[in-house]
Amino acid sequence: MTDPDVTRFFMTVREAVELVLEAASTTGEQEAESRGKIFVLDMGEPIKIVDLARQMIRLAGLRPDRDIKLEYIGLRPGEKLHEALFHDAEAPVPTRNPALRLAAPRTADYAVLVRSIDELEEHACAGRLDRTLRLLERLVPEYRRGDAADATPPDAVAAVAQR
Repeated sequence: MTDPDVTRFFMTVREAVELVLEAASTTGEQEAESRGKIFVLDMGEPIKIVDLARQMIRLAGLRPDRDIKLEYIGLRPGEKLHEALFHDAEAPVPTRNPALRLAAPRTADYAVLVRSIDELEEHACAGRLDRTLRLLERLVPEYRRGDAADATPPDAVAAVAQR
């Protein structure tokens, strides 16, 4: 296993199929409500993978850590300890079925976005690192300057922008 604290969501195929079919058959008033949104299935509480592994070992008639040793190899690049069904800034929208919720992605005005990207390119090409990063922070609220970004020389920003 990767880590003793890793959790994941699980549900039966039958539960998933029923909810997917219900989401696909949404009609009428709720259809307009759900346009542009993503249906998220309620999968209950996340389960620790280590608990699942121990239970499977016991169900096989063996004893965890005695008959079968549990080893942890560490998280792989990009792997998270816990799954997130919704973004922190994204409030789930309830539907008629409490086991189905809607996630509403953020949207942006196309014209404003195009102007902002042009401005971002202009600052980057001119080597104005601080302005470039401030604009990036405004465009992407989750972006936070790290040590590496703070140490990036302005000519490196301009070189990237010219590619």
